[in-house]
Amino acid sequence: MSPDPTLPFADGPGAIGTHADPVLVDPSPSLLTAAVEAYREAAPGLVGPDPSTLRAEAEGDSPALSETLPSELPSLTVLASDRAADAVVDRFHPASRLAALVEAEVWDLLTLPEPQPNAALVGRTTGFALVPAEGSKHENTDAGDGPETWCRVGDDPTLRERYAPLVEAAEVRGVRTPSRRRAYEALRERCGLDVAGDAIRALDAGVVDGDALDLAGARRRAYVVGVQRGALDRDLRRACEDAGLGSSATFTRIKRELRDAGLLGTESVPQRVGRPRERLVARGGLADADGPIEAVAAALDAV
Repeated sequence: MSPDPTLPFADGPGAIGTHADPVLVDPSPSLLTAAVEAYREAAPGLVGPDPSTLRAEAEGDSPALSETLPSELPSLTVLASDRAADAVVDRFHPASRLAALVEAEVWDLLTLPEPQPNAALVGRTTGFALVPAEGSKHENTDAGDGPETWCRVGDDPTLRERYAPLVEAAEVRGVRTPSRRRAYEALRERCGLDVAGDAIRALDAGVVDGDALDLAGARRRAYVVGVQRGALDRDLRRACEDAGLGSSATFTRIKRELRDAGLLGTESVPQRVGRPRERLVARGGLADADGPIEAVAAALDAV
């Protein structure tokens, strides 16, 4: 596995790291997605860590992310339109991969104020315009049968100067969806390793490349796992807030929906000091579920 992310060009894979201080300008949704996937293939532990990797990091059985990040992994400035960014962040898993790159400061995601004649990949001494290859499947072209590929046009070192003012004036684009690592850490700190690991597994259940899951669905899955594990209500809501999954009011609504569906109850937990805490208790099909994936299925069927 190469540590240098590569994009699918018509004349062969092109390494992003061959460009000094690279900037990707005005990518289409498919090109932006391809760039995210290129980094996931190059650094899966950063972009898409699995539950075992996250648990090993939390328990100190593996080095911290900062110690394992490939030194050759190039930083990338992405100057993207709202249309392109919105298309990626509309689904939970692609959005969480993008968030991982932004959170780790590997990507600078900036908002492009106006469309450009072509997408471009430029460095300090080289630069190419990028156009869809003939027969390739892209949003803005006629339907094609080939894979999504791009042609590199020209080799113009002055392209960097053309786009420099846009980069300087651009605003940082935030990503509402958290990375997998951020979600795991927030749930682990407040609810424990088991809840955190089950939540990540539940987020992945029945999902192919994140196509079927949005942020609202991810919120529900994480909360359902906490209920099945008997988390304290306040701790679970705070963990989901810390993770960036939603507000306390959002999870109060989910709690009410689960209660109305007969899937959730509560019990009082006395404290040495202060008022009793409220523990969430699974009921009905949620109580009968054998694991986090089954628990999510029971909740989705009932609510």
